[in-house]
Amino acid sequence: MTNTQAEIISIHDYDYELPKELIAQLPSEKRENCRMMVLDRQTKSIEHKHFYDILDYFDENDVLVLNNTKVIPARLFGKKNTGANIEVFLLKQISDKVWEVLINPSKRVKEESLIDISPDLYVKVLTRQNEGKWLVELHYDGDFYQILDKVGNIPLPPYIERTMTDAQLKALDYDRYQTVYAEKEGSVAAPTAGLHFTKELLKKLEEKGVTICYVTLNVGLGTFRPVKVENILEHKMDSEEYEISKQTAEIIMNAKKQGKRITAVGTTTVRTLESCMQKYDEILEVVDDSTLFIYPGFEFKVIDRLITNFHLPKSTLLMLVSALAGKDYIFKAYKEAIEKKYKFYSYGDCMLIG
Repeated sequence: MTNTQAEIISIHDYDYELPKELIAQLPSEKRENCRMMVLDRQTKSIEHKHFYDILDYFDENDVLVLNNTKVIPARLFGKKNTGANIEVFLLKQISDKVWEVLINPSKRVKEESLIDISPDLYVKVLTRQNEGKWLVELHYDGDFYQILDKVGNIPLPPYIERTMTDAQLKALDYDRYQTVYAEKEGSVAAPTAGLHFTKELLKKLEEKGVTICYVTLNVGLGTFRPVKVENILEHKMDSEEYEISKQTAEIIMNAKKQGKRITAVGTTTVRTLESCMQKYDEILEVVDDSTLFIYPGFEFKVIDRLITNFHLPKSTLLMLVSALAGKDYIFKAYKEAIEKKYKFYSYGDCMLIG
């Protein structure tokens, strides 16, 4: 789709008012107990279920695609030798020990500054990048991810309010802000639609004959960032790396040939599959980067259904689900979700768009 097809799509068309008390601060007691709104794009109906009812919506002709990325404890709190407190937020690994990061407060550091995180880890500031990002070099001995597990903090979105000293909540987030099938480290935000699955539910789906396969897209902060431009066609997506295995590529291409339904879990899975199809005209074994921006008018070529959470106003994720189901229908569903007091965002309830 090109910008010539529609010169202006206003960001204000994707705004809505959400009462603050509907922003989920904690996950549901059990993963599968969250509420699930079921949308049927053909009939424009809206049903109200729970996630454990998901089994009723799958059969042996279905393929379920999940993003198996793993959230890293990306928030590091340290000190300069002056005693100043500094937060280093890991964004993306550039090379062996060089990372792109956010630093707060950035005015307290300059090139060559050293930040002590723990006896096992310190950070050397290299250069300032654009958009407030920095390149740093991490200094440590041993297994980096083992060290990170000890000293890092789970990077919850800013709308989930936590004090870093609350040990019980920290343990809860460490467990629940991660899918049960997370495998490949690299994300700084969870692919939240997958948080509702349990190992038992996945096993029951397989027993019904559902084919389950995985892709990897390392979720960056840009996924959730509100669009700042008035005309959404001027928005540029952050680049995010994705990977599709040979096995997954074969499963999806065979499913397309056989007319099986493909259900994506989460917008990151959608963007992985549709990015690959758009670029290569097939799903194939690949490691690549996605900057795909999906908004109304986009033609989906891979997925048939989507499991997703409720998204922020003015976000690219809200535009993606509007592209799939139609903006008016999505906004009607969101209005009903607010009236029925669904919980929103990362730890919130979900919808199945079929």
